[in-house]
Amino acid sequence: MTRVLVTGGAGFIGSHLVDALVARGDTVRVLDNFSTGRRENLVAVQDQIELVEGDLRDPDAVAQAVNGVDLVFHQGALPSVPRSVADPLTSHEVNSTGTLRLLLAARDAGVRRVVVASSSSVYGDTPTLPKVEMMATSPRSPYAISKLASEQYAGSFAQLFDLETVALRYFNVFGPRQDPYSSYAGVIPRFCLAAWRGAPCLIYGDGQQSRDFTFVADVVQANLLAAAAPEASGHTFNIAYGAQTTLLDVVAILRELTGQALEVRHEAPRAGDVRHSLAAIGKAQELLGYQPQVRFAEGLERTLGWYQHQV
Repeated sequence: MTRVLVTGGAGFIGSHLVDALVARGDTVRVLDNFSTGRRENLVAVQDQIELVEGDLRDPDAVAQAVNGVDLVFHQGALPSVPRSVADPLTSHEVNSTGTLRLLLAARDAGVRRVVVASSSSVYGDTPTLPKVEMMATSPRSPYAISKLASEQYAGSFAQLFDLETVALRYFNVFGPRQDPYSSYAGVIPRFCLAAWRGAPCLIYGDGQQSRDFTFVADVVQANLLAAAAPEASGHTFNIAYGAQTTLLDVVAILRELTGQALEVRHEAPRAGDVRHSLAAIGKAQELLGYQPQVRFAEGLERTLGWYQHQV
């Protein structure tokens, strides 16, 4: 039985990971300050986990959270490119400094491995596709910079100290529990909610921008593999489906799924947004054994069904 900490475990991705860890019989502790995480995400497992309510910026809370654990899944972060543009300092403090505090505490507590959540945003808007891990990074937003700093801190700890680390660059994760109400909400939850409400789908730009949308179950799979893969320490991996979908494609699929003639409303592009995104996932397939299981249309249908109950 593995003793595991999930930072940000009440969040969208973190709570799905907590569910999977509990299901396989691990002893699970969650660290979350509930700034973006939701208590209801943990209701089904609340009697099977230990909850430490605290902030990544608080060294005492972080030290308490890592004490006695073998493995850390570091999902805790302040998400969103637009949020980071509006408030760069807080994004840096939570994502960069918070990760450094966690790595220091994990090293001092004798943790075996830390799996760090990074982001495809570190690549920036360079035209070369697909994105390969060896490419030069070119982050365009404070959020992207903070994520790059997080994964580089992780890599340096793997080289300098007796602490294994793995960084996973997520590409546009979506699925049930993703918050549709925040002003910084991702496009999939916003579109799903709009579809059930009969409201227009708001697109910043012409809608031809594309993303490599990745269903949350595949991200959970990647984390579990990254925690166990013997050759993974010190590496960074793209975690994605490996295909491009435009925002107008998303609307078209939602029209098919709902049978509604969904309206689209266009507004000016947002600062810091990337035009196109597509991942090469060969490295994760080779070293982790990762293989995406959920096609985009299937994942969107499952996600849409969940949001029907949130209207």
